[in-house]
Amino acid sequence: MHGSLPSLSAPGRRNPAPRLPLVLRLALRELRGGLRGFAVFLACLAIGVAAIAGVASVSRSLTDGLARQGRTILGGDLAFGLIHREASPAERAFLEARGRVSAVAFTRAMAVAGDKGAALVELKAVGPDYPASGDLVTEPALSRADLLAERGGAYGAAVDPALLARLDLKLGDRVTIGTATVELRAVLTNEPDKIASGLGFGPRLLTGEGALRASGLIQPGSLNRWVYRLQLADPSDARVEQVIAETKAGLPEAGWEIRSRLNADPRFSRSVERFTQFLTLVGLTALMVGGVGVANAVRGFVDRKRASIATLKSLGAPGGQVVGLYLTQVMLIAALGIALGLAVGTALPFGLVAVFADLLPVPLEPTVAPGELLVAALYGFLTALAFAIGPLGRAHDIAVSGLFRDTVDPERRWPRPVYVAVLAAALAGLVALALLTAFDRKVALIFIVAAGLAFALLRGIALGLMALARRLPRPTRAAPRLALANLHRPGALTPSIVLSLGLGITLLVTLSLIDASITRTLTRSLPSRAPNLFFLDIPGRDAAAFDQLLGGAAPRAKIERVPMMRGRIVALNGRPASEIRAPEDAAWVLDGDRGITYAEDLPDGSRVTAGSWWNAEQARTPLVSFDDQLGRALGLKVGDSVTVNVLGRNLTVRIANLRHVEWRNLGINFVMVFSPGTFRGAPHADLATLTLPEADPALEAQILRRAALAFPSVTSVRVKDALEAVNDLVGKLVFAIRGASGVALVASLFVLAGALAAGHRARLYDAVVLKTLGATRGRLLFAYALEYGALGLATAVFGLIAGTLAAWVIVTQVMRIDFLLDLSGAVTAAALAVVVAIGLGLVGTWRILGQKPASYLRSL
Repeated sequence: MHGSLPSLSAPGRRNPAPRLPLVLRLALRELRGGLRGFAVFLACLAIGVAAIAGVASVSRSLTDGLARQGRTILGGDLAFGLIHREASPAERAFLEARGRVSAVAFTRAMAVAGDKGAALVELKAVGPDYPASGDLVTEPALSRADLLAERGGAYGAAVDPALLARLDLKLGDRVTIGTATVELRAVLTNEPDKIASGLGFGPRLLTGEGALRASGLIQPGSLNRWVYRLQLADPSDARVEQVIAETKAGLPEAGWEIRSRLNADPRFSRSVERFTQFLTLVGLTALMVGGVGVANAVRGFVDRKRASIATLKSLGAPGGQVVGLYLTQVMLIAALGIALGLAVGTALPFGLVAVFADLLPVPLEPTVAPGELLVAALYGFLTALAFAIGPLGRAHDIAVSGLFRDTVDPERRWPRPVYVAVLAAALAGLVALALLTAFDRKVALIFIVAAGLAFALLRGIALGLMALARRLPRPTRAAPRLALANLHRPGALTPSIVLSLGLGITLLVTLSLIDASITRTLTRSLPSRAPNLFFLDIPGRDAAAFDQLLGGAAPRAKIERVPMMRGRIVALNGRPASEIRAPEDAAWVLDGDRGITYAEDLPDGSRVTAGSWWNAEQARTPLVSFDDQLGRALGLKVGDSVTVNVLGRNLTVRIANLRHVEWRNLGINFVMVFSPGTFRGAPHADLATLTLPEADPALEAQILRRAALAFPSVTSVRVKDALEAVNDLVGKLVFAIRGASGVALVASLFVLAGALAAGHRARLYDAVVLKTLGATRGRLLFAYALEYGALGLATAVFGLIAGTLAAWVIVTQVMRIDFLLDLSGAVTAAALAVVVAIGLGLVGTWRILGQKPASYLRSL
């Protein structure tokens, strides 16, 4: 019983060539019989690996596209951005000494089309050499001179089609931008540097620098952004880094925001990394759910191979050799599923480009990413090993008689320590791989802990249901009695169905509640005190007249106005911002320019949580009030110093207090509010809000038009329009999340089907015996429906509780929005899942009940 299989070669015969190991030869020989019973196994592994490989391949293609087209996206090798002001002659000369310089200006403005109304536009003013890299595409195609030059008292422009639709305009029509007249000469089809411009709240209007200067929008303190793009004679990476270092050393207080083609849009790159991690975790969820299908398939495989295992062990094969033989088979089949998943994942970016090349808003350079594919393959192999070793390891120590007796009396025991060690090593490998490849290891760790808890809780619920079923009184009627017995009998489907169905329902409920919370946040009515209109770049000399105009147009409206500038944090407590590794939810404060203001009194919607607000005497000294949540995340406290660059000057101030800011009322508030003495005499414009007592779209439109005509340099923004732009972006992200999560749901369906298929042999045995004893098909179907219904109901309750808890954590702690407990969609999703489970179970059972008892009884 403990020997080994004899050699298959005859005594004295010399082997002509080296032969494969015996276990591998036997495994390959058995695989000649085909892959019957492994359809769910292959599907689960292929879906999970394809999801991970596809996400990684698309992410790598995006990263490569950004890297290869960095010069086009940026408009040069380097870009130096300034807010509020143009570069001084000395600063421009400094840049021109190092290469060819082109300037582009960005601002928001109102396009006024006479009686047709006015609309917010994202204005982009370029020079005659634009673009320095890439191609500007317009319809019709015009030369730069024909497109932008002043002709007949109007400057030329290319326009986003959305503006034409919004104001009912056509090419050749004219609009007023500030005090300049602009003729719409072409439709803007493609901007090579569009990604670097970021999110806009209005359609693009591209015109020449002359039009911007004629518009009167360039005022002290106005929110104009100037970007100076530098093309180097030597575009090597080393030269790029050298010029950055020279600029920081030569112009330390210029306040540049410097970008290079090596990372043309760091914010977009970080967004890609974050979204990639999320989708990878969704793919890993699909793979982990699929792992349950792997375990079910392997369990069914061992069940079908009982006769072979008994024969091998009766001929003297050691238990380890038997386990090795069938583990080899399983891993070879797993390699096939992984290969299928890798093929799909590799092809995904190529397919996206082939089908959606003209619709993709980002540069996608399809590529084969060996490193990312290797990671996906490792996920697949480790998952297959972790979920297969347990069912296989059980066969090691079971005696031959026990194997045959397992048909009716399966023995449950832990595998040998060596197999438990292999299981632990595989799980540790999965954890390590998830953490090592994560963009945010904290999020990855939370996912790992949550997944482990979900598996443990579902296993506990299954065992609890079985224990409860044993202790309940036996019903007198046959069908309920059979259903109750099926829940706890040896070889019951309870653990498999609860695990597979529970994971699927939990995911459905989680997604439903997250979707409801996001939708409510974005589409429900605005807060009762939210402003209707924002007005930017109000010149100080016109502030009183502008207030008078708003007061006359809406006498009952609430009008608020504060000074506003832009500033960039360059140091905290003397430490450069570039050297600070801030948490992800606070890093944005150190990235780029922020709106800032000064005030004598504590702003509405704020309350001091540390320190005290300044008095009249203190207000004369440089002080700042900082948002308390962001301050804590950055490690700041009262008395610390903050250095900001405003209008090309570095200014160091002391934190006088931390305050809690209620951002959700959409009122005027800032991360940093300075004391009045900090910027006394500095040029700035004002920001104003108008809040109507009740919604009145017609009055809003009238106010927008009157403000645009009377104060053409003032930019007006409807809050609803701005939210619609954000809604559109978030809606696309939610759609992508739903699509990716659908992969995990499909895997759950396969797993459920596999769990039911794994019990086919036991169900067939039951059906034959019961039909021989006189049971009808209808009575048996009713019993099985009760069994599946009880399992589905218990699992649905768990899924609703666990999914609600998971959604609450994600919505409140990760997304930081209000959680909406709307269980209507969640209950519907859970109910559908239960119906599907019962339906799948009864469909499989119907086929089993159709078997004739005679032929099966003869084979016993």
